[in-house]
Amino acid sequence: MRDVAIIGVGCTRFGELWDYSFRDLVVEAGLRAIVDARITGEEIDAIYLGNMSAGMFIEQEHIASVVADHAGVASDLHTPVTRVEAGCASGALALRSGIMAVASGWHDIVIAAGVEKMTDVSSGLAEEALSSSADREWEGVYGATLASLYAMMARAHMKRYGTTREQMAAVAVKNHDNASKNPLAQYKNKITIEGVLNSGKVAEPLRVLDCSSIADGAAACVLAPLEIAEKYTDIPVKVRASAQASDTIALHDRRDITTMDATVYAAERAFEIAGVTPRDLDLAEVHDSYTISEIMAIEDLGFVRKGEGGKAVEEGRTTLHGEMPINPSGGLKGCGNPLGATGVRQAIELVWQLRGEAGERQVDDARIGLTHNVGGSGGTAVVHILSL
Repeated sequence: MRDVAIIGVGCTRFGELWDYSFRDLVVEAGLRAIVDARITGEEIDAIYLGNMSAGMFIEQEHIASVVADHAGVASDLHTPVTRVEAGCASGALALRSGIMAVASGWHDIVIAAGVEKMTDVSSGLAEEALSSSADREWEGVYGATLASLYAMMARAHMKRYGTTREQMAAVAVKNHDNASKNPLAQYKNKITIEGVLNSGKVAEPLRVLDCSSIADGAAACVLAPLEIAEKYTDIPVKVRASAQASDTIALHDRRDITTMDATVYAAERAFEIAGVTPRDLDLAEVHDSYTISEIMAIEDLGFVRKGEGGKAVEEGRTTLHGEMPINPSGGLKGCGNPLGATGVRQAIELVWQLRGEAGERQVDDARIGLTHNVGGSGGTAVVHILSL
């Protein structure tokens, strides 16, 4: 197996991008990545595209062909494009697919991208699409939404470990503050704990400002064998590990709904492959689709002991200049969450951080970091570790 590097990245703004079509978004991100990597279209061996639900959001399936056509790699180059789907973890799994293609030697230059166009449909249809990443037969049919499933996790976590609504609100406050320094983020407004607690109810105890929002956006990474990466970039970012794990899709079959076992197992495998521990990391981009998600993630990834996630956030240990910066980009909460793009966007944030290009949100001396992307309520988890 060959070592793999990220040699170029590109990302659109995230938000309600009504002037952009699905095709516009993915092409813009891809072109930015190609320019950053200093490659030509002829050098691209394959494209892996993360997307959760184009069929529901834009009524278009076979989007791999759509993207190949609109990106100009279909009629002359006939470049293979493959759609990858894993719920909200579709982007991270597309990245993992691209990494494996390069590591195996099947391809040399690969683009791993993700895209979602979500804001042109009604809120009801958007919620239905989100809920389809959970168990439709045993949860959705009884009215359970993705938010209500995470609310159950939050209630159980509060009861078992004493986690408070204020601690969950602190996650949103921190991530909005980080997003205020990110020009591509959907939300650049700072918020307060009181504001979170007084925002509209979604599913008790979660309020509107505890939840990430739907968004439009696309992101792309260019991958190459590490041995030739310096031909394209002065600062190649090495993929130290890529790991994926699964769990039951329905909450009622889980061992413990306050722990995402898929995250635990994916993280353990990633740390084993990379030969590092959580203490060796300088930052992490984790899946904070709901504020309880980030608290559970930092526990399940091993940054803090189980049950201490809320306290760690409350004490400021996960802030931009804390002992373990979590979501310096603003996370899903601040950046917005275009489902198929999020996992790739997380990796791009690490690349910018490791290259020292993150501007006001730059983490001091960043040399190694982790991304964590979750599908649905935890049925899939993908973890990547990147370093200089």
